[in-house]
Amino acid sequence: MRRQASLIDAVATILEKARDAQRVVFVSGNFNVVHPGHLRLLSFAKDCGDFLVVGVVEDGNGKIHVPEHLRLEAVQSISLVDYAFILREAPEKFIAMLKPAVVVKGKDREAGVNAEREVVESYGGKLFFGSGEVRFSSLDLLRKELLETNFSAIRKPLDFPPRHGFSMTDLVGLAKQFTRLKVAVIGDLIVDEYINCDPLGMSQEDPTIVVTPIRSDRFLGGAGIVAAHARGLGAEVSYLHVTGNDDIGRYAGEMLASYNVKNESVVDESRPTTLKQRYRVQGKTLLRVSHLRQHDVPREVGGLILAKARKALEGADLLIFSDFNYGCLPQYLVDEIIAHGRQRNIMMVADSQSSSQVSDVSRFKGMHLLTPTEREARLAMRDFTSGLVVLAEALRQKAQAVHVILTLGNEGLLVQVPESQAGQFATDQLAAFNSTPKDVSGAGDSLLACASMALAVGASIWQAAYLGSIASALQVSRVGNSPVSAQDLLTELTF
Repeated sequence: MRRQASLIDAVATILEKARDAQRVVFVSGNFNVVHPGHLRLLSFAKDCGDFLVVGVVEDGNGKIHVPEHLRLEAVQSISLVDYAFILREAPEKFIAMLKPAVVVKGKDREAGVNAEREVVESYGGKLFFGSGEVRFSSLDLLRKELLETNFSAIRKPLDFPPRHGFSMTDLVGLAKQFTRLKVAVIGDLIVDEYINCDPLGMSQEDPTIVVTPIRSDRFLGGAGIVAAHARGLGAEVSYLHVTGNDDIGRYAGEMLASYNVKNESVVDESRPTTLKQRYRVQGKTLLRVSHLRQHDVPREVGGLILAKARKALEGADLLIFSDFNYGCLPQYLVDEIIAHGRQRNIMMVADSQSSSQVSDVSRFKGMHLLTPTEREARLAMRDFTSGLVVLAEALRQKAQAVHVILTLGNEGLLVQVPESQAGQFATDQLAAFNSTPKDVSGAGDSLLACASMALAVGASIWQAAYLGSIASALQVSRVGNSPVSAQDLLTELTF
C-alpha cells in the first residue's frame, strides 16, 4: 500500500508541474554513475517533448551499486531533466498511471522484450529507442557559460587604489551601503535571445554555413538589465520603459518581477518590444537579428512616460538614463525629466549606446557621470582624430558633466574628472580586469549601474570606476546578461 501511495503521489506531482506541457516524456534507469551515454539518451528524450520525467530505479536490483538518494541527486542536477523521482514499481505500472506521450529507452533495448510497449500503445503513446547524439558536452559547457562566474579570470590592478588613496576595505564598506539607495532607471527595454548552435558544415546548394540549434536562452537587456544590476547590487529599483503589446514584452515583465524590480511600463502600440537574437557557434556570435522600430514614441505615449517619470523620481537618490536611441527618449522628454530631477536634487547619470546606430551622449546635460565608449564619444563630438584625454575633456565640457568614464573595450577605461585649478583636468586609466571575457555585450550596463550607485553613496570617482570595473569583469565572465549580485561583488573584493 505504501508503494502504491508513493506512486500516486509521484504521478500527481508530475501532472501538476507539467500542466502546461504539450508532451511529457518518460525515461527510467539505474543511473549508477551518470556518464556520457546517459546524457546523450536524456538529450534525445528531451527533444521528443517539452517535459522530461526520469524514474531512478530503487535500491535492491543486483546491478545497482550506488545508494538511491545519491543516484537521484545526480539525475536531478542535470539541466535537461524537469522532474526526477525514485521509481518503486515496475516502469510499465507507472507508465499506465501517468500516460506520458513518449517513453524513451536505449537503442540497445530495441531488439529485446519491452514490457512497456503494450501499455504505451494502449493509450496511443509512442515508444522510442535512441542513443542520442554527441552534443551533451556542448550543452554542459553552455550551461556553465550561462550560469557560472569565473572569478579566477579576474585580475585587479593593485597600484590604482593606493594612487588614489583608498583600499579594498573602503570599497567593501561602500558596496554594503548600496542597500539604502532608491534608484530610478529610464530607458529602452530589450530582450536578448542567445540561440546556440552546432555547426553542420557548408551547404552544397549555395555558399551558406549550416547550423542546427541546440539551446535557446533569453535574457533581459537594454536598460532593463541596468535596473536588474542595480537591484542585484542591493538597491530598491523602479524601471520606466516603453514596451510593445506582445509576448516578448510580457516575458520581460515576468523577468523584471523575478528580479524584484518595480516595473513601470508604458505600452506603445506602434512598435514591438525590441528583441535581439544572437546565433552562436562554439562561443562565437555568427549572426545577429534585431526585431525593432526606431521612430520616436507618439506624443501621447511621451506624456504617459513623463507622468510616470515624475512619480518614479519621488524619493529617488539616483536616476540612471540608459538610452539605446530607438525613439523611447526623444529630446523633449530627456530635457523635461532632467529638469524635474534637478528640482528634486537627484544625482543623475547617463549612457547613450550606439553599437549599431548613431547616438549623441552629450544630449544628456548636467549629468554627474557619463560612461560612453570611445566611438560614442567621437560621434558626440564629431571628432575622430583627437587623443583620448582631449576627447574626454571636450565631451565633459560640452555635456556639462561632472565626470566622464570613457570605456575602451579590452583596453579598460579612462577616467576624466575636473580639478580645482581652472583650465586643468585629471585623468587616469584602468586596464580591463578580465582578459578572457566570454561575452562583452553587458559590460557597459554593469559598469554604469555599479559606478553610479557608488557615487550615490559617497564614493570618489576613482572608487566608483574601480567598483564598476569589477562589476563589468564579473558580467563578462559568463554568456548573456544576468544581474551581478552584491554577493559576487563582495566575493571579488575579498578574493
